[in-house]
Amino acid sequence: MKNTTTSPISILPYGREGGHKKDQVAKMFDGISHRYDLLNRLLSAGIDIRWRKEALRMLGKYVQPLRVLDVATGTADLALALANRWPEAEVMGVDISEGMLAVGRRKIQFAGLATRLELRTADAENLPYESETYDAVTVAFGVRNFENLDKGLEEITRVLRSGGILMVLEFSQPKSWIVRHAMNFYSRSLMPALGGWLSNDRAAYTYLPESVAVFPEGPAFEKYLKESGLEVLETKRLSMGIASIYLAKKK
Repeated sequence: MKNTTTSPISILPYGREGGHKKDQVAKMFDGISHRYDLLNRLLSAGIDIRWRKEALRMLGKYVQPLRVLDVATGTADLALALANRWPEAEVMGVDISEGMLAVGRRKIQFAGLATRLELRTADAENLPYESETYDAVTVAFGVRNFENLDKGLEEITRVLRSGGILMVLEFSQPKSWIVRHAMNFYSRSLMPALGGWLSNDRAAYTYLPESVAVFPEGPAFEKYLKESGLEVLETKRLSMGIASIYLAKKK
């Protein structure tokens, strides 16, 4: 049975009075885009780079893509990694935040990859591409920001070709009580203080741990993938469960 709620992720960056989640997320990322990469490296101690490398290694077990769509691409970190790993592939990155895309475009120009890596403004729940277009779709730290998780996954499934692969990299909850307690203290106390100070938007770095806490990770997220018409291939927890990689195939 299909999930009946509009979205499992009810946390909003600026509260109920700030409008729809989609609009709030775009506004939030526009506002912090100039500091986003710096804060990512600082707050994660660079571990997110290793997570992306592992995600692409796992993706490569199932597909050698010629056309890839990176959804919620942000400043294009994963899109750039995709283009470097598969030099023959055409990579498209989409995001709802023009501020993030502007940063990403500068990085693409600097890397000399503008001829085969393009960024466009687009909504994950209404992708402007024909069905059965992409060999692979990737999403890194973006699915929990979807306003309607079901619809976003259904759109991703639609644009995947038959046998195409979806790779999702997303934060998750550590199983160990000690690790989970340490992460909760860090993400709910230190991250908002430091992130808010450097970005001038404390709400953005309060939203992060709150959205992670309510995200349906693990088997619950696998259920969403299956209900979207995908076959779950494997799930791998990283760094004691701080993040997880999900691989699924379109039937």
